[in-house]
Amino acid sequence: MSDIDDLQRRITAAMDRIAGSVGNAGAAQAKIAAELATALEDEKLANAQLSERLQALKDRYDGEVSDAKAVANAEARITALDLEVQRLRTASDQLRQSNAALRAANEEGVGEPHLINASMMAELEVLRAGRAVDVAEASSIISALMPLLEAPETSSKEQSDA
Repeated sequence: MSDIDDLQRRITAAMDRIAGSVGNAGAAQAKIAAELATALEDEKLANAQLSERLQALKDRYDGEVSDAKAVANAEARITALDLEVQRLRTASDQLRQSNAALRAANEEGVGEPHLINASMMAELEVLRAGRAVDVAEASSIISALMPLLEAPETSSKEQSDA
């Protein structure tokens, strides 16, 4: 019977050691789990900060792209206006030349119909070119005002959404 008691003590001691090891392993795993949870929270915070920075960069990029488009549109309008002004200057020069030739012919007492026709055509071209310049200027002004007119609409929408 002493053998049975001895074996029972040995089994009980072994079971106590196993229980202690399992308890220590559970505590170690709990410590590791806590460290992993802390690391996960840190990574979530870093991810949120990076997402905010990325959104800020996207917003800034979108703003710069829209500014670049506005500049390109303004340059295109200026180029169109410049072309119309050049056309007006050319037509005005032709009108001056036609009128000078017409005056010279009238001073000589020779009324030449083709000079009168050329003068009238040059004058009509000056009027057309002047109108084209006016249209180009008005278009440029309207294009510049459109963003200002649209801005209150977007800000009022943002205020109503808030």
